[in-house]
Amino acid sequence: MENKLEIGRMNFEKARNRIRMVTGSAPATFLSVDIAAQSLAVITGGSAVKSYPVSTSKYGAGNRENSLMTPRGVHRVAEKYGHGAPLGRVFRDRLDTGETWTIGTPGAPGANLVLTRILRLEGLEDGVNRGPGIDSYERYIYIHGTNNETSIGRPASHGCVCMANADVVELFDAVSEGAIVFID
Repeated sequence: MENKLEIGRMNFEKARNRIRMVTGSAPATFLSVDIAAQSLAVITGGSAVKSYPVSTSKYGAGNRENSLMTPRGVHRVAEKYGHGAPLGRVFRDRLDTGETWTIGTPGAPGANLVLTRILRLEGLEDGVNRGPGIDSYERYIYIHGTNNETSIGRPASHGCVCMANADVVELFDAVSEGAIVFID
């Protein structure tokens, strides 16, 4: 039986192969979101150099518009929002509202605020996460901070990849627009 590290390496190789198939090359560094494990890893040279717990959709994985599901496949960070904003800053429609959520305060039931930083994702696979009715960019799929940090580590989002606010700042600072993100 394979150990967890070997299984992880296999998943990273699967991600690298899929990225190569879609983009024509495999970047030295990319992000890999594992829906089953509720984790996001920064992969460099085939190894995870950093890993974060996340929360993906409580409705499961899927690509349909209005499904509130987390889309699978190869994406890229199309835009970044929130540089320099304080932890807990509230964003609506990617605009800084000037409001700051007090970190550690429980979120309202069912509320899923977009906080601190936003990495907006663009699907790169026609018919999978790009195109009419399934487009990750048009669905406003993000990696972002959340007011429900206690939900991190289990499916609870409305389709986005949610992170603890301090973690999303660290990730935001480490990746640039154009970074490849594989969600599986």
